[in-house]
Amino acid sequence: MRRQQLEDMLFRGTTKLFAVGVLLLLGAIMLALFIGALPAIRAFGFTFLVDSTWNPVKQIFGGAPAIYGTIVTSIIAMLIGVPLALGVAIFLTELCPPSLRRPIGTLIELLAAIPSIIYGIWGLFVLAPFLQSTVQPFLKATLGEIPGFGILFSGPPLGLGILTAGFILAVMVLPFIAAVTRDVFMTVPPMLRESAYGVGCTTAEVVRNIVLPFTRVGVVGGVMLGLGRALGETMAVTFVIGNAHRISPSLLAPGTTISASLANEFTEATGPLYTSSLIELGLILFFITFVVLAAAKLMLLRIERQAAK
Repeated sequence: MRRQQLEDMLFRGTTKLFAVGVLLLLGAIMLALFIGALPAIRAFGFTFLVDSTWNPVKQIFGGAPAIYGTIVTSIIAMLIGVPLALGVAIFLTELCPPSLRRPIGTLIELLAAIPSIIYGIWGLFVLAPFLQSTVQPFLKATLGEIPGFGILFSGPPLGLGILTAGFILAVMVLPFIAAVTRDVFMTVPPMLRESAYGVGCTTAEVVRNIVLPFTRVGVVGGVMLGLGRALGETMAVTFVIGNAHRISPSLLAPGTTISASLANEFTEATGPLYTSSLIELGLILFFITFVVLAAAKLMLLRIERQAAK
């Protein structure tokens, strides 16, 4: 009995040490980023978040274009990737023949194993020319003619730009969301499905009224996982976004993201203020990701409370 108690105490202490270690590591990262960004914070203050000027020669830096590009490309990725991922998960769990379920699921998961630089090369040499010659002219000729809304698709179809980066991110987050959602859908008790089919429900009604309500917490978690990947993706976005430090209302125009700016300029940064400004961009990205994940956690807790009622 004493030996078991000692082993239990040792196990609890070890696991608690691991948990505290993760928190200390997170705090150390935040502290290191803050210390590195302190010169830029003192020099530019709040204007760093809203200024679009990025001039290393004059030592004037503003992070608004990178912040704007990070948020917009992630939103585009979610708008495209989430419906596709949910459709894939629904097909695999509800409609796919059993003999094809495992091969198709494996192929979808293999997309997550492809290095991001491969996605970037594919986007630069295949996707960008395709969008430039087909999709972007079509969007400009149709949605671009709508008053007010058309400004999002104004300007020449360059191929490289924020929209292309959003497409790349959508492809990259799809396997993460689809894999998590598929596994969550598989946890629905077969009795619930059989009961719904027994009273005459169609497959669409079963998915809408049984599967999605039962698994909504897991689905939201999978979507947030994909969003976290989209916010921090670097190499693939760097290849296709155009890397222009400016804010344009058109999604067809080149832009930049925080991660792309860091990848392009960190090794070439000369002077402490230049380096500090890049580190501040990293701190902002860290803060954005932390806020998004925290909001997702609060959303999941709220959903669980509503389900418990």
